[in-house]
Amino acid sequence: MQKSLLQNSFNRVNSGAFEVTYWDGTTEQYGKGEPSFKLIFHEKVPYGQIVKDPILTFGEAYMDGAIDLYGEMDKIIALANSNLNVFGQNRKSRLLSKVFSRWPLPTPLRKQLEDVQYHYDLGNDFFSLWLDETMSYSCAYFQRTEDSLTQAQIQKIDHVLKKLQLSPGETFLDIGSGWGWLIIRAAQEYGVKATGITLSQEQYRGTLRRIVELGLEDRVEVELMDYRVLTESGRTFDKISSVGMLEHVGQANYPHFMLALQKLLKEGGLALLHTITHTKEAPVNSWIENHIFPGGYIPSLREVIWLLPDYDFHVIHVESLRLHYAMTLERWAEGFEKHVDKVQEMYGDRFVRMWRLYLRSCAASFRVSGQSVHQILFSKGLNNDLALTLRHLYN
Repeated sequence: MQKSLLQNSFNRVNSGAFEVTYWDGTTEQYGKGEPSFKLIFHEKVPYGQIVKDPILTFGEAYMDGAIDLYGEMDKIIALANSNLNVFGQNRKSRLLSKVFSRWPLPTPLRKQLEDVQYHYDLGNDFFSLWLDETMSYSCAYFQRTEDSLTQAQIQKIDHVLKKLQLSPGETFLDIGSGWGWLIIRAAQEYGVKATGITLSQEQYRGTLRRIVELGLEDRVEVELMDYRVLTESGRTFDKISSVGMLEHVGQANYPHFMLALQKLLKEGGLALLHTITHTKEAPVNSWIENHIFPGGYIPSLREVIWLLPDYDFHVIHVESLRLHYAMTLERWAEGFEKHVDKVQEMYGDRFVRMWRLYLRSCAASFRVSGQSVHQILFSKGLNNDLALTLRHLYN
């Protein structure tokens, strides 16, 4: 019965082809054309769970070693995306995703703190194995395909800072400041007074240590603080960035986040949001929600743009870095594999399979699914004193 139910589902594939080896040793092909990958069942996977949530079920089955996948991840993700009737979330979830609600209940601060720490407090020892020396954990900016990851991350940092048109003596805030390289470079290269905030204990300690080592205590500060708490201080800043943090805010908290930006940014000031985006509003990937980034939500580009006018924000520039993030994730996956024995020693085989699937599938998604990264630059109110062109980005 289990096998026949799976066969009936796989026979609905109408784009692409793949091969399946079942737990009884039999092998069958589905779809039309040459198979682009192979799915192997080492044991039965409950069909009821697959019907309820195929993304979560297949992800967990891979983590547990119940299934294996062989082939290029780009082709696997492309086939899954073109056959959402088979591999997508259930119909009810898809219908709910089309309801543009205003808004579900916001995430409490304590829950958001727990969600962030669940991921980022895996530890500096873990992330330092496969991130570059800047410990930048967001999309890099490649000027050439042969750029090293460190070079590309520094180029990303400079790209952000140039867009903000920083001037000496200005105050600059980075919301979700990671391991601090962006605020440190802003102070060193542009002469600003830089502040970073994070909810991760590990990132806070790592950034604070780097600030002290460089003797920048008078120009750079980092706080273990939520953006909502910072608004209560009454402080304001000339320029604000938030790189790879909006994904953790949660859809229900978007109005609160935008209101915080409005309060923290001086009149005429510039802000830059760097965030992963979907082409359309979509439900959260249940496997990533359960095992990688709890509490996260990936917005559509139009969802973010739609919010800005309500807070007197005026869009100046929008740029897609989709392929840059695919390349970044591929470099991370390569670095992860170089140290996979150490990761296995630290966390075990199930953790290794989980992160291998996460990094490889995400890299493929940015190549073939339309998922992107956008940098959105905007001002609070109108600013008529900005550079007339973008030439300063490439000098």
